[in-house]
Amino acid sequence: MLRRHFIAAGLLAAISARAQGRRTVILVLGDSLSAEYGLARGTGWVALLEKQLAQDRIGATVVNASVSGETTSGGRSRLAALLAQHQPTHVVIELGGNDALRGLPLKNTEENLTWMTQAAQKAGARVLLVGMQVPPNYGTDYANKFAGLFPAVARAQKAAVVPFFLKGVADGPDAVRLFQPDRIHPRAEAHPQMLANVWPELRKLLR
Repeated sequence: MLRRHFIAAGLLAAISARAQGRRTVILVLGDSLSAEYGLARGTGWVALLEKQLAQDRIGATVVNASVSGETTSGGRSRLAALLAQHQPTHVVIELGGNDALRGLPLKNTEENLTWMTQAAQKAGARVLLVGMQVPPNYGTDYANKFAGLFPAVARAQKAAVVPFFLKGVADGPDAVRLFQPDRIHPRAEAHPQMLANVWPELRKLLR
């Protein structure tokens, strides 16, 4: 285990060293909300982000490494390889919703978010955590603790955070209309609002 630790530390140090002076690369590590589940290609918020960057004349490459059904544990297992391959300057972590849907322990979700944030930062990337909330039927205590995970990790790790990815979508007056029949995945009409929730915080990191 000790040998693996040193190898991992060496890998992250090498990535961080190469990070200096590179072009801007934004790695999005998310779940189905970022992987265009049920949508026509090019209509999800990540594709809209690319258009926003072009519109604002910000030279950046976006790598969408999102996978439908991904948990924080799955993202954690993939992150080191993604950092080594793409050498991102910015990492957007949009994971956690599936942890809640599967009833996974909150402690595990917090630990995974912390590990991923630290790994990305050690590799020289600036991190944006994209938070999620769960419906009231999960119980008030659980819902509050889950929603609080993202700002808490962001504060502890000095990362940026979007408290609620689906603000203005899931809590808006047209919530039913903005979701696909499964009531979980937003329709394409909702993705501009999702980008609007992420963009102000990501824009600050790109300055």
